[in-house]
Amino acid sequence: MYLLKKFLLVFFLVVLTTKLLAQQLPHYSNYMLNNYAINPAVAGSKPYVEGLTSTRYQWVGITDAPRTYVLSVNGPTKSLKVGLGGLLFTDIVGPTRRTGFYLSYSYHLKVSDKVKLSMGLSGGVLQFTVDGSKILLRDPDLAISNGIQSVITPDFGAGIYAYSTDHKWYLGASVPQIFENKMKYFEGAVSSQSRLATHFYITGGYRFDLGNDFKLEPSTCVKFVQPAPVQFDLSLRAIYKDKIWLGGAFRYLDAVSAMIGYTLQENLTFAYSYDFTTTDIKKYSSGTHEFMIGIKFHKVAEKKTESENK
Repeated sequence: MYLLKKFLLVFFLVVLTTKLLAQQLPHYSNYMLNNYAINPAVAGSKPYVEGLTSTRYQWVGITDAPRTYVLSVNGPTKSLKVGLGGLLFTDIVGPTRRTGFYLSYSYHLKVSDKVKLSMGLSGGVLQFTVDGSKILLRDPDLAISNGIQSVITPDFGAGIYAYSTDHKWYLGASVPQIFENKMKYFEGAVSSQSRLATHFYITGGYRFDLGNDFKLEPSTCVKFVQPAPVQFDLSLRAIYKDKIWLGGAFRYLDAVSAMIGYTLQENLTFAYSYDFTTTDIKKYSSGTHEFMIGIKFHKVAEKKTESENK
């Protein structure tokens, strides 16, 4: 009976995730702190090299619920016109594991004294792994019972990003997994219906100054992937002296979030968010935890031309 309940619960999670949200790519509650994770054009938009690590434990209390680990580094070159970056992530759901590594390139154009526009490309590899020994079937399939099966496929993405030079606002759009590559897991399989799904993201935010010490920052992240409905996050952070912030967010058809963060000595940032699940999964889960640490390594000084030095 215990094994039957466990199997039904895992099956329920897989069906809900695939049909309701069609989620191949993981969610990020702290997306406004690491836009680079979903848009390669963000690389180099800030005048310093930044490293970020994020850990997300989704639907705590449910066996084999999703777990996501992300590590990224990005920054500009000395001309401040080119941005470079790298991203490594692992997303684990039940018997499946999705690991990806990407490198990105972005080019930043100066639209006006206060506005820049960047375009970015990313390329890398994805490895999907299925551990057949963790899948319980009434009539075991020989291919699945062989144990761990994996497939490696190339992947590419693109993005565009407009932002103010004082970083008061930003607006971006990105398309991960542009090529919907097929994935063949098991040896002997004639064909495969598994393929990467192209995602579409739109992000935006604006920072309002409320006196000398306080700032208010609304932001949004809109996500779309066929055949799921459009999903969006609406977030709001209250920031004190650019050091401490409290915030909240609403994710359509998913959760309500609470956020807190602190920046130490202007170069070390800690952030935490807790998602209160609003779907039927709340009957089995105590919520979702997301932790993030960011490090600013050093500020990149702009390389001036000979005419500017005179």
